Amino acid sequence: MADLKHVACSAIDKYADDLHTLSKEIWLHPELNFEEFYSHDYLTKFLEDSGFPVDRKYKNETAFRATLGDKTQGPHVAVLCEYDALPGIGHACGHNLIAEVGVAAGLGIKAAFESFGKPLGQLSVIGTPAEEGGGGKIVLLDQGVFDGVDVAMMSHPAPMDCLSASFNAVKRAIITYKGRASHAAAFPWEGVNALDAAVNAYQSVSNLRQQMKPTWRVHGIISKGGTKPNIIPEETELQYYFRAPSQKEVDILTEKSMKCFESAATATGCTIEVKFEERNYLNVIHNTSLLKTFEKNIKTLEHFQELPESEFPAGGSTDMGNVSYAVPSIHPMFYIGSDALNHTREFTVATGDPVAQPYTLEQGKALAMTAIDVFTNPDLLQQIKEDFTKDMAIYK
Repeated sequence: MADLKHVACSAIDKYADDLHTLSKEIWLHPELNFEEFYSHDYLTKFLEDSGFPVDRKYKNETAFRATLGDKTQGPHVAVLCEYDALPGIGHACGHNLIAEVGVAAGLGIKAAFESFGKPLGQLSVIGTPAEEGGGGKIVLLDQGVFDGVDVAMMSHPAPMDCLSASFNAVKRAIITYKGRASHAAAFPWEGVNALDAAVNAYQSVSNLRQQMKPTWRVHGIISKGGTKPNIIPEETELQYYFRAPSQKEVDILTEKSMKCFESAATATGCTIEVKFEERNYLNVIHNTSLLKTFEKNIKTLEHFQELPESEFPAGGSTDMGNVSYAVPSIHPMFYIGSDALNHTREFTVATGDPVAQPYTLEQGKALAMTAIDVFTNPDLLQQIKEDFTKDMAIYK
């Protein structure tokens, strides 16, 4: 097994320059969710040129699946790639590096299979579009892409290393208030001010914060506030996210917030309409045995410096959480040589910087080595499945 891990790591080193070019190409061509056509084509061609059979546009126009082996030969391990960007600021969450990690791990595992003389199971490198709000993994889950997968893995760039960072469940809503327009100077009494409702709602939710648990997050914007100052706004819109460590807590938080929205409608005489996003993200459940295996592997490499989970800022959300409810999963975070924070312009610069490369390649190596452990150790896979059963008893 040690020899197979060495083979995997050596293969990733061999492809280091090509992998850097891959992530840079994605970085140079930022695309929003479900519009990642350039990234899809570049990634699938790269994998095909590297010897993978690839299903392009797999279940979705910008998703893909590259596979080796099959389930009759052993476990089915999936390594996931993300590659969508953020509006206005490009790859400020580093999905270009996530794609690189996934492809690197795939190349390492492929080399291990070839060294062994045959596949040790089934490997799938899955391209998952639209993490930034689109819920691409949820779409793929609903279409059966993860059926039969035993383990799913990915790794995400951050300002620091953390194996089991907390990711919250999130529910998203659009709140619309409707009133009646009128001349704001001549006949204000004839109007029903929908902007007043929106402002009251925003302030009421802000007042609610002192009664929120420290792990709860509510954030929103007034996305539509009126047309002209001399017209009393007849329709306004707010967009809100509700986050908490579990779906159960998100539901409680949402219910409390809804009272704020409804009371604003009552106070101003407006009507209210609330539409919830249909693809809500669940919290990430890190599989204990799988994560411990990854930890042993990453600690054999040079750059990893673990940050205690309690020091990692909680609050973000990802559709990898939904995968972790269906398949034993891990989603570690890794340092890329910069203290810049995710979703900032500074992080965009960092994710395109060659300084990030040694850290990124090591994540690919660690995922590949962890997959080799799963492929070659039936007892480990059994323990992973037992952990998953225990987790589902708690969270489902």
